[in-house]
Amino acid sequence: MTDTGTSNSGPHDDATRPAPESLFGPDSQFHRFFNDPRWALAMVRATVLEAAHPQIGAALIDNSTFVAHPWRRLRNTLVSLQRMFGADEETRQREAARLNRLHGRLSGTDARSRPYDAMDPEVRAWVVATLFESSVTMCRLSGQPLDRTTMEQLYAEFQAFLAAFGDRAGHLPPTLPEFWQYYDRVVEEELENTEALRIILYKLFDHLPAPPLLDGLPTVWAAGRALAGPVIGTITVASLPEPFRRRAGLPEIPGAQALMQSAYMAAGLARFLPDHWLRTDQLTSLLYLSPDSDDPKAASLTALRGRMKRAGALFRLVTPFPVQHGPVDVSGAQSKAGEFFAEVLDQTGDGYLDWPDLAAMARELSSRLDLDEPEETKLYNAYAEWWRELQTALDTDGDGRVSREEYASAVPSLAGPALIRVAEVLFTVTDADGNGSIDATEYRALFRTGFHRTVTGTAATYSRAAFVKDFLSFMSGRQRSTAFDPLLAGA
Repeated sequence: MTDTGTSNSGPHDDATRPAPESLFGPDSQFHRFFNDPRWALAMVRATVLEAAHPQIGAALIDNSTFVAHPWRRLRNTLVSLQRMFGADEETRQREAARLNRLHGRLSGTDARSRPYDAMDPEVRAWVVATLFESSVTMCRLSGQPLDRTTMEQLYAEFQAFLAAFGDRAGHLPPTLPEFWQYYDRVVEEELENTEALRIILYKLFDHLPAPPLLDGLPTVWAAGRALAGPVIGTITVASLPEPFRRRAGLPEIPGAQALMQSAYMAAGLARFLPDHWLRTDQLTSLLYLSPDSDDPKAASLTALRGRMKRAGALFRLVTPFPVQHGPVDVSGAQSKAGEFFAEVLDQTGDGYLDWPDLAAMARELSSRLDLDEPEETKLYNAYAEWWRELQTALDTDGDGRVSREEYASAVPSLAGPALIRVAEVLFTVTDADGNGSIDATEYRALFRTGFHRTVTGTAATYSRAAFVKDFLSFMSGRQRSTAFDPLLAGA
């Protein structure tokens, strides 16, 4: 049976049930955890437990951008959690409806021909269960186990979180003792050593791309990642339930348990720092801040990047990377096309272009613009038309997807009628006030960067013709110096 780490195992008292109004908003237990430094470790752990579920693992492999664009995925997840656990009920309902639409588009079969469906209520319940259990575990591993009353409140909050999606409450057990039985059963009987789990543990951290803040500083980032990646992987594996580690054949590294507990306890001490130092939304905003932004903090961060570049140059002098000998395959336009394919078109990072990649673009654009219906569906439909056009033109071997070689050999034949339709729909949904042009506020909603620094010319607005021209130039691989590059190529 799972060790819950409670200090009071007495029977549940209805008088201690939290009032409904305290389940969300600033008084909730989740809200207090959200800015806790330990939450980062708990989120990684919960993601691994989600990925170990066969249906979720298959959905991640086929549809998710977590390999190629992990920082984007992280930011979108945190924003979504803030909306769902915030005090505003209308915002919560709108976000739940958006997530339901998103999950409704994710279904298929895995490599063993087993179906998966992101709308399966049992699957959604497991996602919520991993978040709750990892929150409890992070407190226990850091030497501060939750008391029974706090744990009851936290569980009620996550039950309400699941109910906000319209799923009936029965998909999560009604009481804590029943939850731990349910959790142990899933861990021991249903979880697998999936491909998604292996990628997260053994590939993602070793190849994690730099966040936008550190983009352009490959030496500094690579040095830090080489040290931190294996440590994070070791800590995560050591924190997983022992029955699953044993059955999945995950390695037992000497000293891993001590390292894991030390990391959780050290992260726990960090919460004694001033509150404004540890606000999750502010930290993620800094990671995504571009030097081209008109945010006042951009100038300071640009100066910091300059110092880090000098540090990176010094590091290269001290430990130069080995020189590669032999022929280098550089073939002009095809080489550039291959780079564009990998950085922009292959959103899922599996080496091919297919519908999930274009759906990921539509999903990111819809999220940035906070689209509702019917605008969201219009954008997805436009991308679906473009995918059919690409498949017809580029899928020469008929396998239902486009390889990097198939794409590179067809350059530059991408700007067809369907892509023009995507550009026009994107312009329309970005032009929130419908006045036929994009102003600085609308521009910033899509690109999150300064208007005059990234738009050619000095016009006060971005016209439809200019927007469509720039979008077509970018998506056909002809121009990489526009604001669309960090929008769809950023990690």
